[in-house]
Amino acid sequence: MGRGYRAHMIRWAPRQTFVDELEGMFEGWRADRVESPGLLVANADLATELGLDPEWLGTPDGVATLLGAAPLPHRTVAQAYAGHQFGSYSPRLGDGRALLLGEALTADDRRVDIHLKGSGRTTFSRGGDGKAAVGPMVREYIIGESLHALGLPTTRALAVVATNETIARDRPLPGAVLVRVAASHLRVGSFQYAASTGDTALVRRLADHAIARHHPQCAADPQPYLALIEAVSAAQARLISQWMAIGFIHGVMNTDNMTISGESIDFGPCAFMEAHDPRAVFSSIDHGGRYAYGQQPGIAQWNLARFAETLLPLLHDDVQEAIRLATEAVEHFADLFRLEYVARMRAKLGLVDPHMSGDDAVSIVNSLLSSMTSHKIDHTLAFRSLSGVVRGERRAFDALFPDTDDVRQWTQRWLAAVPADLSIRQGIADGMDAVNPVHVPRNHLVEEALAAATAGDLAPLHELVGILRSPFERLPGDERHLRPAPEGWEGYMTFCGT
Repeated sequence: MGRGYRAHMIRWAPRQTFVDELEGMFEGWRADRVESPGLLVANADLATELGLDPEWLGTPDGVATLLGAAPLPHRTVAQAYAGHQFGSYSPRLGDGRALLLGEALTADDRRVDIHLKGSGRTTFSRGGDGKAAVGPMVREYIIGESLHALGLPTTRALAVVATNETIARDRPLPGAVLVRVAASHLRVGSFQYAASTGDTALVRRLADHAIARHHPQCAADPQPYLALIEAVSAAQARLISQWMAIGFIHGVMNTDNMTISGESIDFGPCAFMEAHDPRAVFSSIDHGGRYAYGQQPGIAQWNLARFAETLLPLLHDDVQEAIRLATEAVEHFADLFRLEYVARMRAKLGLVDPHMSGDDAVSIVNSLLSSMTSHKIDHTLAFRSLSGVVRGERRAFDALFPDTDDVRQWTQRWLAAVPADLSIRQGIADGMDAVNPVHVPRNHLVEEALAAATAGDLAPLHELVGILRSPFERLPGDERHLRPAPEGWEGYMTFCGT
């Protein structure tokens, strides 16, 4: 089926692999009935990728399908998973307010999950109401679209549907359901749940499913399950290095929020850092800074260790040998991350000399980050200003960086590492602009869009997302999107929205 194909219905995969292959990892369930739904936001770009006519999403049939109310050729299920949440293990979490609507095929025949969030209570709800409010669901849409435009692997929102119900939080709020598209919803927590059952055959089926769906090269390896640990580690090294490069803080890196595919998922207490600070935290419940910006690589490795633990019975009959193999694989994450991170930071700084050692590049990067931290310089604006310096235009840089010894010394050292030929420098500067965004979701503008959407005004949301879809370009009328938050936003906190 061609890439330009448009359908009025979701093209469900003939075989629902998660449900067909992984009995024991879900409970059959149906979404709550919504009496008066209305389409709040539709993602036309993603609909097109799915081979859908975007206009169909707003029809009664489209809305009914998005909410799981239309007849489907397969079961809808609530997925089971466990997880370490802020370091504490919970053996039974699962989709407490979510539902796997099914696996669909895109216009180019990729398999994706279509998943609901806020669709009502399930067997995994643990006393919650299973609902979601408009604001947090719109946040998922904004952050997913921003990360996608920035080139990061991420889950994305196909739609946000207003339920026209009032849900109780700290105050009454309008309800909504998020319709999320992902490569899959397999998590480290999925493997933790399977392992907790004591059923090694279930762990093996889950691992085989993950290999087939996300890392098929592992199947031909003499040690396929060890290769799976390595593949997931590599995918996460790429992802976390991208987060670090753009100043993104996920905020809640529990093991149930780390995907096997390497996609970003679950955008609750997340934010883009403004003033650069390794200790930056935006989650209202992360009192100890466990998931601070600078902690993210270490937490990723910790989560991968929990993943590797679940696969020990598949690695070797001898427990000690299995532990040795898993430990080596997880320890290799640090090297993988460093390679990915250094490559990205070299690109951001225009350090293109292939003869420059990784250690020298890291030293230059770390000196810059140290100055940015001590002077509280905006992460996004700082990196974007560097291309102007390479071109011989320092106004943006000088407006951000103080004329201090550390900054002068760093600038001199950095420019000495950039080729001096002006004709070459123009291309280097263009390359820097291609990886250093000018537009990220500024926290005050995100909150402005969420508050307006909650009150029924979608104009700020559409303006913001329209800007974020061109993160590397200046756009007409984008001036206020460039500025950091005004005074009074230093203690900005986000909430999980549950």
